[in-house]
Amino acid sequence: SVARDVSGGAFRPRLIVSVPPSMAMGWLSERIAGFIAGHGAADISLRGDDDPVPFDRELIDIRLSYGPHYREHPTQEIVRDAVYPVCARGIAGAIESDNLAGLPLIHTDWGPAGASFPSWRNWFETAGIEPGRAVKRGLSANSSRAALDLAMSGLGVALAQGIYCAQALENGRLMRPVARSLELRQPYCLTIPERSAKRDVVAVFREWLIEECLRAIRSPALGAR
Repeated sequence: SVARDVSGGAFRPRLIVSVPPSMAMGWLSERIAGFIAGHGAADISLRGDDDPVPFDRELIDIRLSYGPHYREHPTQEIVRDAVYPVCARGIAGAIESDNLAGLPLIHTDWGPAGASFPSWRNWFETAGIEPGRAVKRGLSANSSRAALDLAMSGLGVALAQGIYCAQALENGRLMRPVARSLELRQPYCLTIPERSAKRDVVAVFREWLIEECLRAIRSPALGAR
């Protein structure tokens, strides 16, 4: 059985999971205990990697990516996320209507691989707002996780993916000061090499990971887009 494969006796299946760095630092690492509690012990190697990843050299079993990067391996689109302006409750009172230009903004520098991620400039253009110099000022971080931490510290408004900010919105650490969101241009994708696809532990982790991603992105705290 799958349960016996994952938890049976002295045999502990090994699983190498690769995800974007921000997902490894917090989002997925906080949830791994839930997988083990539900499915039994496994030797899981959790890697935070930028694309492209060396599947065969590192024997990676599962890779979650933003966008379809791996045509040479079976790849499945999971869901398309959006970014949401989020901030700590303490600074939300200064917001008038949909205009965030008067508040400190937290920027995420996605790097060369993240050129398709939306910026604050994109958000203001979509909202039909002229932000002036606001889009050039404020704190900047080179990871989604770090930008979210800065927002939770009350230092400004960040544009955060729903998958990362849903839990903090649910527990009140963050709030959405305005309703407008901006859909990401590419979906999250799951890639599993054929050498790994037939392993029971891979199949179980795949289903669990998809469920966790969908639960976050479909959180009622994010509302309808």
